[in-house]
Formats: sequence, structure tokens, C-alpha cells
Amino acid sequence: MEFIRPTTGRRTRRLFAFAAVAASVALVASGCASGSDVGTGAGAEGDLSVTFIPKQLNNPYTDVVLGGGQDGATAAGFTGIEVVGPLEASASSQVSFINAETQAGTSVIVIAANDPDAVGPALEEARAAGAKIVAFDSDTNPKYRDVFISQVVAKDVALIQVKLIAEQIGGSGEIAILSATANATNQNEWIKFIEEELASNPDYTDITLVAKVYGDDDDTKSFQEAQGLLQAYPNLKGIISPTTVGIAATARYLSTSDYKGKVALTGLGLPNEMRPFVKDGTVTAFALWDPAQLGYVAAFAGKALADGTITGAKGDKFDAGDMGEREVGADGLVIVGPPTTFNADNIDDYDF
Repeated sequence: MEFIRPTTGRRTRRLFAFAAVAASVALVASGCASGSDVGTGAGAEGDLSVTFIPKQLNNPYTDVVLGGGQDGATAAGFTGIEVVGPLEASASSQVSFINAETQAGTSVIVIAANDPDAVGPALEEARAAGAKIVAFDSDTNPKYRDVFISQVVAKDVALIQVKLIAEQIGGSGEIAILSATANATNQNEWIKFIEEELASNPDYTDITLVAKVYGDDDDTKSFQEAQGLLQAYPNLKGIISPTTVGIAATARYLSTSDYKGKVALTGLGLPNEMRPFVKDGTVTAFALWDPAQLGYVAAFAGKALADGTITGAKGDKFDAGDMGEREVGADGLVIVGPPTTFNADNIDDYDF
């Protein structure tokens, strides 16, 4: 398993091709999953199936997460591996896919929730039918899953984004947040900590958060929301976009506008998408983690739950393959790793 880490030269990461992704796109209209490969949970002894349900398909960040997930599922020994999900990240868009996996007898469902509660009843039915539930990237309400695989400590994600924007605007001025969906668990937790840090840290007394807008992880809408922010707030000095779709769309708008070099942008982005904007001076620095590790650890957590090695209780430990042993914390939380800051000095060391 190859993950992206800083190197002295350019490091290449394999991006995995998913036959399952292509198949699941065709299933979006019907909201049904294939019954041929997924339903191995009730099959021969020892056969275990896993299905990944991301917030939405055809999202560059999600593609990398799912690449790590498939690699982890293969290494962990799952005999059936599927990816299904919606094309749009709406609150209830994942429910029909969960229901289909329940009917198929899937052993493990790994889900990044668009809404922490909208998926709840469907997940409860899946658990009642014997499925283990792993939330990753964006949590469900904890009562609906067994464990949650988080990229990093949520507060650390918030703090690094505040630090970066403060440095880039000289410690004072108006800023705004361009998020994903209004109900996204991870986004809202980061925003809460951003707001708390701005309110409590004396170093940020002169920074004012004037607006929060939502691009729904849609490129076109995010682009339009960025444009709207700059028109509505002529004194805006910076934008935080804690979503890979949002930061890329905002950077694209800034790069060809009169605001380039005048309005700072930071947040969470993919190095390959953000590289041209760092090179042309639109963006100074942004942050992220290795998304593939998130999917990889989630797959091994699902296998440990299905095998009965762990239950999701605090103190449980499980083997995560190349990522080593992982421990379950309070509320079923498993942390993968710290965020990395990308800038002109190191962005060419990464390829994902």
C-alpha cells in the first residue's frame, strides 16, 4: 500500500480504477444496488462483503478516499467490494443505497454521511439485519454506527485553517467561509471550532467573520458563491473553504479576477488541483491529509467489526495493515493522522 508522504522529489500515488463506481453511477436513477457481488455477507462461511457509500460520486477527493478504501478492503480480505452512491450530496440521497445494501445482506457498510440524522433509520435497519456500520470522513449521529474514522482531530483542522488565513491577511480584516453542504457533520464541526478560535484567541481579535455560505460540494455553485461573497463584501480580505471542491472553484474564480493577490484563500484542497493556483500566486498555502489513508483504515475497521475483533468500544485495538495498529477512542472515534500544509516549497512533493 503506497500513501503520499513528503519526499525529496515527486512521489507518485496509484489511483485505483473502480469498475464498481461505473456500475453504481448507472444505479443512481433506480436507487438499487447490484445483487451479484454485494450480497456475499450471507454467503459461504468466511465470505465478507463491504460497500462504500460516499457523500457523492465523481468528486476528486472522494475518488482518492475510495482508492484507499478498495486497497484496504482487498488487503483486509473482503471477498465482495462495492461502491455505490448519489451524484449529488443532498441530505437524504444516500438512504435508498443503504436500503439496497440491507436487502443484499452486505456485511459492512462504510458511509460518509451527508446528514448525520437523515441516514439514521436506514442504518438502524441495516444493523438490525446484521451489518456493521463504519462512518468515515463525515460522521453520522454516533448511535447509528459502530465506529467513526476521522481524518484528524477536528479542532486541529480548524486551528490550522485559522492560522493560515490570519498569516495571509496580516492578522486583521473581514473573512468569510465557503463550506460544502449546510448539514455536513465534518464541515460544521470545523466551522464551530473556527468560530470559537476567532472569538477566544487574542491573536485574532481584529479578524471578523462576516459570512458563511454553502456550495454543496458542487463546482458551479461554489464558483457562484465565491463570486457572490466578493460582490456582497467589498472589504473582504480572505476566504476559508474547508472543502476540496469549494477551494478549487474559489481559486479558479480568483485567478482570473481583479481580486487575485488582494483576497487571500485557504482551506482544504487536493495538491494536484491546487498546484496551478499556488504556482500563479492565487493561493499561498492550504492544508489537507492523505485521503487514501482514510479509506484504507475504514476498510480494516469494518473487517475487525465483522470478525468480532472489536465492538467499537473505547480501548479496542485493531490491525490496519500498512497503517499499523489503531485504537478506538471515546464515542467510537478512530483518528488517522495529522494535517499537512501545502505551499510553493513542498507542493511538488505530492501527487494526489
